[in-house]
Amino acid sequence: MDTPVIFHLGPLPISRTVVTTWALLVALGLTGFLGTRRMTDTPGPWQSALEGIVCAIDDAVRSMLPESPAGLADWIGTLWIFLVAANLTGIVPGLSSPTDDLSLTTALALLVFLSVHAFGIRSAGLWAHLRHYAQPSLILLPFHIIGELTRTVSLAMRLFGNIMSLEIAALLVLLVGGLLVPVPLLLLHIVEALVQAYIFGMLALVYIAGAIQSRRTAASAIP
Repeated sequence: MDTPVIFHLGPLPISRTVVTTWALLVALGLTGFLGTRRMTDTPGPWQSALEGIVCAIDDAVRSMLPESPAGLADWIGTLWIFLVAANLTGIVPGLSSPTDDLSLTTALALLVFLSVHAFGIRSAGLWAHLRHYAQPSLILLPFHIIGELTRTVSLAMRLFGNIMSLEIAALLVLLVGGLLVPVPLLLLHIVEALVQAYIFGMLALVYIAGAIQSRRTAASAIP
């Protein structure tokens, strides 16, 4: 979906998606900074909520990968929190979710693609990581590469398609039925936004966990 250009930074056009994403990053950064400034041994409601979110993310990562490497929970948690905020932006009047732009979902999918290889290399080494693509036979190398590319494309398209379709449906119902009719659809949007954020982050976790486990197996097989 084409998004309007807000301004130009030199020759570089800055679209509405970029501006909204920057605003979300600043808002989330400030929320995290202000929310963790005064941590105490006796947590209040705000600190308890933050600790609950962190524990839930850590439990989800450890349920998939008990011996999770350092930084994995941080990465998956950051992805989940950003996606929840980005997907829910569309319910604010006058705004739209940045994830209804294919360029952003593609960038997120590419980050997941790079993180899969980064964690795979870090867990077993570069040689074991590369050797995995030639197992059990070198003939399968092209198919492994195609599989890596296609799942990255599907990750981007799935999030983009679901969020864009929700926003288009809400707009059409609003135009046809008036202001009160889209309320149930708005609730559906909230649920779907949370579900899509969870699915995207969980798929990223599954891909990374698979890369770590398979690379470790390949490393142990190296004589």
